[in-house]
Amino acid sequence: MRVALAQINPTIGDFTNNVGKIKKFTSLALERSCDLVVFSELVLSGYPPRDLLERSDFIEANLQGLKQAAAYARGIGLICGYVDKNPSEEGNPLTNAAALFEDGNRVATVFKRLLPTYDVFDESRFFEAGVDCSAFDYKGRRIGLTICEDAWNDKDIFKRRIYHIDPVGLMIRDGADLIINIAASPFHLGKHAFRSRMLRTISRKYGVPVLYVNQVGGNDSVLFDGISAAYDGTGSLRARAGDFEEALVIADLEATDSDPRQVHPISDSDSESLFKALSMGTRDYVTKCGFSKVVVGLSGGIDSALTVCIAVEALGRKNVSAVFMPSRYTCESNFVDTENLSKNLGIPLTTIPIEPIFESFLSCLSPDFNAASPGLTEQNIQARIRGTILMGISNRDGCLVLSTGNKSELAVGYCTLYGDMNGGLAVLSDVSKSMVYDLARFINSRREIIPDRILKKKPSAELKPNQTDQDDLPPYDILDAILKAYIEESRGIDELTRMGFDMHVVLDIVSRVDRNEYKRHQAAPGLKVTSRAFGYGRRYPIAQRYTHSLQKQ
Repeated sequence: MRVALAQINPTIGDFTNNVGKIKKFTSLALERSCDLVVFSELVLSGYPPRDLLERSDFIEANLQGLKQAAAYARGIGLICGYVDKNPSEEGNPLTNAAALFEDGNRVATVFKRLLPTYDVFDESRFFEAGVDCSAFDYKGRRIGLTICEDAWNDKDIFKRRIYHIDPVGLMIRDGADLIINIAASPFHLGKHAFRSRMLRTISRKYGVPVLYVNQVGGNDSVLFDGISAAYDGTGSLRARAGDFEEALVIADLEATDSDPRQVHPISDSDSESLFKALSMGTRDYVTKCGFSKVVVGLSGGIDSALTVCIAVEALGRKNVSAVFMPSRYTCESNFVDTENLSKNLGIPLTTIPIEPIFESFLSCLSPDFNAASPGLTEQNIQARIRGTILMGISNRDGCLVLSTGNKSELAVGYCTLYGDMNGGLAVLSDVSKSMVYDLARFINSRREIIPDRILKKKPSAELKPNQTDQDDLPPYDILDAILKAYIEESRGIDELTRMGFDMHVVLDIVSRVDRNEYKRHQAAPGLKVTSRAFGYGRRYPIAQRYTHSLQKQ
């Protein structure tokens, strides 16, 4: 059997476009003499559709799309994911389903058995879990068709299993000699290595081929890397699609070791993978929201420099503009560096000094202003002036503002509401300051795009004389290590101090994270690239009084 793994980028709710892609990739599979073409989980609706699933017209449009997709299965089998109605009168009204069609006829239907509710997932809110874990016959094979999480509960892979059944194991017991997993498996750094190890382990353990088809693209904050793959019964990689791009790759289940393998290259470093993810996520967010152009406020610092580089990679230089808004505290080198960065990228740069507006605000709000020592009010006024200018440009030109703050700043509240937090997308909100520098060096690895001085200067918000970030924060390598342990690994204060961090520093950082939750609830959506990002995958209350154990002592 020749199987085409169809890795496509669906848009949530765009049934015409999604069905069109299914038609296109099915035709390509037919041209390459395939017996079966396999698409990803909920490919018709796009993943995750979230509360659109509560709309009956959305469900009906999805089922109409399924009929159209089934009609393309002429001379070839077609597997795709969709939303089905629960045939039972009890439980949630919907199921996360997949169907196999051939010559317009439905051959088999399965319902997802394991419904994740952690991180960004909330599937049990909408779907009823399937109970049937049997396999079915097709073209001389007995196929075990699984949907994403169904494959994530093997006792030899997971130390603590969160589900009571293992659908893959049950299908093998029912005679399955081919496991197919269709997925919408979100990206985060390090996940691909684990996922590929898991799939290889399953294929070796049971001695059967495993075919994996994953969604690619960005939908809001959630990014999908693709990397669809086929493993033979020994766990050997037989075919693989690239990362962060649409692809059709062929897995020949009858191929021998001497036959060529269709294995496409993927990112070979975290920095490359992260850059691709952020570029793809920015492009998809902007274009799927109906925009074509963006504007970025440049400061002469590393964060805005990286953001504008990602924007150009995502959308092309003709669709990116930059604005430089110097104040009395802006150093001369930032004028030069910002201009050189814009020239290197080939994008227009507009300079709008904020001093006259700042003076006007000061006369109204801070008549006793001390220029030698501006307080928090005066510092925030500058950020809010810049934010207002960017939003004005957005309204005037119909472009989306990209905010430039990183995860480290957002975590500890080192950002200004209605100021530098203004924007339609927070590109770096899940990228720590340390990762920002890694990405900047990756961008400059082929030629210098970001001026070297930007990478070497001390980080500063430039809101008062001689200000640096380390006036208020510990060095970023220490800060980022604490934040990763606290936010992504959910470690408490006791654990953090046992890891060797200074107790007073830990208490200060943790209290900053907790008390700035209200800011993050008002931040622009961000792109999720770590195992735990700010956003709807991290659901902490704003008004709460949990007291950490060390504070009680």
